[in-house]
Amino acid sequence: MCGIVGFTGNEKVVYDLLSGLLTLQHRGQDSAGIVTFKDNFKMKKGIGLVNEVFENKHFDRLDGNIGLGHVRYTTHGTKDIENAQPITTNFPFGIAMVHNGNVTNFKEMNRAMYEDYHVMPTSSNDLEIILYTLAAELKKNDLKTITVEQIFEAVTQTQKRIQGAYAVIAVIANHGLLAFQDPNGIRPLVLGKKETANGVVYGLASESITFDHLGYDIIRDLKPGEIVFIDEDYQLHSTIGHHTKQAFCVFEFIYFAREDAVFHHKNVAGSRVRLGQYIAEQIKASGLQPDVVIDVPSSGYFAASGLAEKLGVPYHRGLFKSNYIGRSFIAPQQSERENIVKQKLNPIKKAIRDKKVVVVDDSIVRGTTSKRIVQTLKEAGAKEIYFVSSAPPVINTCVYGIDMSVTTELIAANKTQEEIREYIGADALFYLKPEDLDQIFSQFPVCKACFTGQYPTGNIVEILKDIAEEKAEMR
Repeated sequence: MCGIVGFTGNEKVVYDLLSGLLTLQHRGQDSAGIVTFKDNFKMKKGIGLVNEVFENKHFDRLDGNIGLGHVRYTTHGTKDIENAQPITTNFPFGIAMVHNGNVTNFKEMNRAMYEDYHVMPTSSNDLEIILYTLAAELKKNDLKTITVEQIFEAVTQTQKRIQGAYAVIAVIANHGLLAFQDPNGIRPLVLGKKETANGVVYGLASESITFDHLGYDIIRDLKPGEIVFIDEDYQLHSTIGHHTKQAFCVFEFIYFAREDAVFHHKNVAGSRVRLGQYIAEQIKASGLQPDVVIDVPSSGYFAASGLAEKLGVPYHRGLFKSNYIGRSFIAPQQSERENIVKQKLNPIKKAIRDKKVVVVDDSIVRGTTSKRIVQTLKEAGAKEIYFVSSAPPVINTCVYGIDMSVTTELIAANKTQEEIREYIGADALFYLKPEDLDQIFSQFPVCKACFTGQYPTGNIVEILKDIAEEKAEMR
């Protein structure tokens, strides 16, 4: 999972690009990059957070009225700088590109790069697969006279070849800003615009919050398979390319997106409140009588507030979170995740001492983080701890960009609920029921493969084999 932005308009866009990336920093902390175009591509990218990569001196150099930005969290390839985005090519003409997602037929398409296009990718980043496939399709036309319809056809053919989840934004040099979705619309991409003294500026971003901060009007979320092109006259063109049934990633609502984001008219915070309300019914039925509800900051807050309200039990902040420590979920190594939890969360003892505490987290993936939280709360004097996951049991690997690890490392795929309760040391354990998740998203098609094993794309057996092999190589 990553965060992407793209802007084009009759003004310098680097400031919107930088500000946009800052709003999406929660989506990736491994690297950050910006590319702009004016006569040629100007690029700056590096390892680390946005404010670590960019300095004032870069803004004069990154001129141009069209550009892209990216923050990365590594799910494919390594953290090395060669895998940082954006990526550019001059094959057969200038294209810069960023993406959010995972190409699941990476090995097949990597071979095709050489056999069909005689191109050897220079990194292990699956964005290169999308970039060179699109470039090869565009090459079938005369770039000087290429039409919007021909660009749309090139993207459609690319969508037919590339499997997986991807939201893509690209600059085609001297032509315009291009964006497109995978056929299932798994990854989010939002289109916005603002009117300035110099005219209209269009933007695309992973979350609506980017446009809230920058004062843009939101036009819409891109649909499955949708293609958008904004030409050099700032005329907006769109069509639906290769598309199938929508399967938007439900984990955007449960965990990954910021609480104030809105996707397809569905509010993230409100969805999380409903998760907690459904789980409250389970706690009522259990006969347990908690004294206080707390959350694991910060993605557990709205589920905890909904649960507390439904139970009629007070909500308190019981864990302090340091905002200067990264997100443990997206750290690639278990030792890193445990160290992050120790540094990031500290109990507020007065709120939990001698109390029966419901603690709400967004999910339980490997179980070690949950175990550490329970241990921390017990050491702080909690009388009993009822642990709540606002997601159903994660029993399958995500192949679309959420780092769910391999199935052998997923605790719910290998232990019963009672065994998990014993492992994490809680007095009771509750998961959101899969049927409750179905109710919450009954009118909005979502991908729930990590809970159900029903994947919307590709040869899943081969894909899972490739993922296991790649993770083994990286150890």
